[in-house]
Amino acid sequence: MKILIILPNWLGDALMATPAIEALSQTYPNARFTFVGSFASIEALRYHPKCEKALIDETKKSSNRLLATYKLAKELGAFHMAVSFRSQIFTSLLLRFTGTVICSTRAAWHSRFLLSHTPRIATSQHLVKQYVQIAMANATPPTEISPLKLYIEPKIFAKPTLGINAGATYGSAKRWYPERFAEVAAAFSDRFDILIFGGPGEVEMANDIQKRLEALDVENFTNIAGKTTIKELCENIGGCSLFITNDSGPMHVAAAYQVPTVAIFGPTKYKETSQWMNKKSKIVRHEMECSPCMKRECPLGHHECMTSVTASEVIEAVKELGV
Repeated sequence: MKILIILPNWLGDALMATPAIEALSQTYPNARFTFVGSFASIEALRYHPKCEKALIDETKKSSNRLLATYKLAKELGAFHMAVSFRSQIFTSLLLRFTGTVICSTRAAWHSRFLLSHTPRIATSQHLVKQYVQIAMANATPPTEISPLKLYIEPKIFAKPTLGINAGATYGSAKRWYPERFAEVAAAFSDRFDILIFGGPGEVEMANDIQKRLEALDVENFTNIAGKTTIKELCENIGGCSLFITNDSGPMHVAAAYQVPTVAIFGPTKYKETSQWMNKKSKIVRHEMECSPCMKRECPLGHHECMTSVTASEVIEAVKELGV
């Protein structure tokens, strides 16, 4: 059975779609998946054993996106079923243009007009649950939703390793501060080697943490910010013994590997995007009148949802994990 899956664009969202993909895999044992998505989502999920094709959707770069979408659909061809975790008109058109009859996605004016199964999904629940409901719109949903799943083998480190992830691709409002990450890392440097993570646009932030660790006479660290592929990022996070992070894609990678995690949340909806079924995880956040604002940058200019979170609170949360 050929199933087309349109993945979410963000790495973290793609990870939160994996329980829905596993539900499809269990419901249709003979399924063969074709994944279409962003570079990050494809690079993370293309190792699924039932994935026979994975394509990066670059139609947004075209001067005529409608025509590019049509051409991509004709390249893909028809499927027995299609599921989209993205809800936009060009995605609905893509599914329609493939000629696939059974297509599931979230209800929207364009999807209701163009596609066969468009359930209304309550957005107040965890995004994992929302994605499962989309995927199972044409089938019986599982009685239990699985944890997040990656088919990339974790790296094996010689010593227990603490991962530090100060970045968050979505925007600065989700980012805690380098000096506080460094203070937390230094507090556990006697027990863990330290691995500093970061994407290509977060190298400066990671270098800031490195300089602060050096100033604190911490030497057992490695800075790999901007130096890893998506696959290598997952391998390294999967090998960590402890992970301290903002609400970000890497946080969900850690959850997929059940890495003990402390996550700092500020302007985002933690009940909808927290570490799904990570048995050893803690959230550090403060309830604010202005949060969750869901803005990329603090609209009030004070960033109090993050400035009020202290390094000592995060250190205490790590201790409570009992790692």
